[in-house]
Parts: sequence; C-alpha cells; structure tokens
Amino acid sequence: MKSRKSYFDAYENFAVSRSEGGVLTVRFHTNDKEHTFTGTTHHDFPHLIEDIAYDRDNKVLVLTGTGSTFIDAIDGPSLGDFTKPWEADKAYLEGRRGIQRLVDIEMPIVAAVNGPVSVHSEYALLADVIVASDTAVFSDFPHLGAGIAPGDGLVVVWEEVLGLNRARFLELTRGAFTAQEALAWGAVGEVVPQQQVLARAQELAEQMTATPQLTNRYVAMIFRQRISRRLNEGMLLGMALESLSAANLPYVGQG
Repeated sequence: MKSRKSYFDAYENFAVSRSEGGVLTVRFHTNDKEHTFTGTTHHDFPHLIEDIAYDRDNKVLVLTGTGSTFIDAIDGPSLGDFTKPWEADKAYLEGRRGIQRLVDIEMPIVAAVNGPVSVHSEYALLADVIVASDTAVFSDFPHLGAGIAPGDGLVVVWEEVLGLNRARFLELTRGAFTAQEALAWGAVGEVVPQQQVLARAQELAEQMTATPQLTNRYVAMIFRQRISRRLNEGMLLGMALESLSAANLPYVGQG
C-alpha cells in the first residue's frame, strides 16, 4: 500500500483518501458535515491542488461534497472586505490560482455532485467526467445575491458547458438548473440516485486506471486546453470587474 502523504491531513476542510488503484478522493466538509465555503477553503484549495498534482501516485482525482450537498453555503465575511483593493487582490490571487490549477492538473477529474451546489459550481462543472445526484441543483447564489459580478471563473465554465445564451440567461435571471436539465444539455455525464453518486464516480475513476497513466493525463490535458486558455484570459478582467462591482456596495464578502 502506498504511504499516506502528509498533505492528506493538512487542510481542515478537505478529507483526502486514496485507493490502492491510485484514485484520490477529495471531499469538501466542515467538521465532517455539509461544507460551508469560507476564507480558509478559498486559501487552501489552490495549495491542495498543487500538492495533488506533484504526487505522481495520484492517477485520477474525484471531487465530492459531504452529506446532502456539494457546496451550498458560504460565509461571505470570512473572505474579507472585497471593496478594499488589498483584500480584493488576495481574493484574486487565491481565486485565480484555485480554478486555474484545477483545470490544468495533469490527471482526469471526476466530479461526484452529491447534492445542490450554489457556491463555486465551476469546480464540479469543469471535471472531465461528472456524475450528478438526482437531488443536485446548480446555481450561483453568492455573486448576484450579494450584488457583485461573477468574475471569478464561473461564467467562463458555465458558458463552456451550457452555451453562451443559456449561461447568461441563468446568471442575469438568477436561475438554477437541475441535474436532469444538466444531463439533457450535455453538462453532466450521468444522473444517479443520491446514495449511489460517490460509488459510481469512484467506479468510473477506477476503470480509468486500467488505461496507461500518461495516456489518461494527456487526454485530460488535451480536452481542457480551450477552457484553460479562456480562464487564463477571462479571469484577469473578470475579477477586476467583480472587485469594481463590490466597491459600489457598502460592504460585501467575496463570493
């Protein structure tokens, strides 16, 4: 059995485990219950992804949530006063690195969307293989709910997986879409009962490990080239406009 790496236990909001076959499962949680996204999560996520990328014993990455939700709650104030340039710059640094490192990670990503995801749904939707619970609902609560523009990568991913017109319709109307709608639109690969979603995602991930590791790595990288490029370009302006819209408010926590 491969040794348990120190980073598995280094982050308070991520439960990390790895199968004998090299499937690494990362589960968002708060005190081992449904996860509330905080400034700590925002800070730690890019560091965790970097740790995972450099560990060559990891063959496939599985992302999932805890209990009945993927990420459906946020502690906005914990992310800092986004109306202040120095705080906005910190959010930019962490936010851009988190999503960019995820999209560029050199291994297949499988998302097990175990329930509603209203916070950073782009983490799940840019996965190479997405298995969604029949209870999953995708939305963007924090940005427009707080009155700020969603410039941190979400709109790029939504546009890529949903199409431009559907993505902007949903954002401007504060809409949501179900797992069944996502399946019909081609945004997810499978919809299964909630109690089966993680097991099915891990099953598919284990199947992938039968393919040579370099082949899996390079197939994932090939298919993500366009979205990686678009995120790299789009977040520079997007997060600046997010900060500008936040500065127009008395105070908000960054979403």
